[in-house]
Amino acid sequence: MVATHSLAGRVLVTGANGSLGRALVQHLAAGGATVRALVRSERAAATLRALASPPELAIVDWSDAPGLARAAAGCDAAVHLVGVLKETPTQRYADAHEGTARALATAAKSGALRRIVYLSILGADSKSPNACLASKARAEAILLEAPLATTVLRLPMVLGGDDPATWALRARARSRVVPLVRGGASLEQPIDARDVLAAIAAALERPQLAGRVLDVAGPESLARRDLVRRVAALLGNEPRIIPIPLALVRTFAALAERITASPPLSTAMLDVLEHDDRIDAKLACDALGITLTPLDETLRRVVASGDGSDKGDSA
Repeated sequence: MVATHSLAGRVLVTGANGSLGRALVQHLAAGGATVRALVRSERAAATLRALASPPELAIVDWSDAPGLARAAAGCDAAVHLVGVLKETPTQRYADAHEGTARALATAAKSGALRRIVYLSILGADSKSPNACLASKARAEAILLEAPLATTVLRLPMVLGGDDPATWALRARARSRVVPLVRGGASLEQPIDARDVLAAIAAALERPQLAGRVLDVAGPESLARRDLVRRVAALLGNEPRIIPIPLALVRTFAALAERITASPPLSTAMLDVLEHDDRIDAKLACDALGITLTPLDETLRRVVASGDGSDKGDSA
């Protein structure tokens, strides 16, 4: 459930213009922290100026270690949110994950900033054949190096905010016919966005968690088709699930990668989406001192937040 945290000092938030970043800026400010939001463009900065509690702003490219060092000056801690699920011609995994982690680590070591909370992904493993999961694990290792005091939070699907995963789930739940890879057999363990905010704030408050990698997930692991059906039931809908063979979707993704620079779905992205999430989150929750929101409560928020203007879907 949502917890109120009392936070002091100045916290740097990278990637603050995303859905989770904007919510985190407000959450930390409400807890008493002074927030400095780091973004890459004036357009991104404008989304943060419009918030009820606008943060301090720094416009810096993620790869600019000297610029990051200047932005981090005077900060007591940092929350690193930057990451991508799908590569593009201008945003490769190595740059988005390892490159930004290396730049932040260099900036932190050149000043007084040591405390970092890094949001990673469930399944991250440097030996993984999946390029995204391996890259995220390498970024973790960079930020876990001494003298940095980093806590890594590995997350599954995050629901309940103004984000693509929530839009996609709501759109599917409204549909009469829902095509899903393998009939939606992959296991999801979605976590409420508010619980993620609480976990980040708790990690910032607990220096004893430095050096820890915590798998944080929601209270239930269930098949994607069952997740869709549970939201659909709240809407009074009974969608028909149409199974799509994984091999067919993988062939489509591979072909799309060959013929276009920015395919709607990549093979690496597909395999991350099809990764089974099934963990015991108790260890992480106990370490962080948080209590998870029941899944049904989160799904009611998903339904309540829909206004008929969903912005997209995911494969």
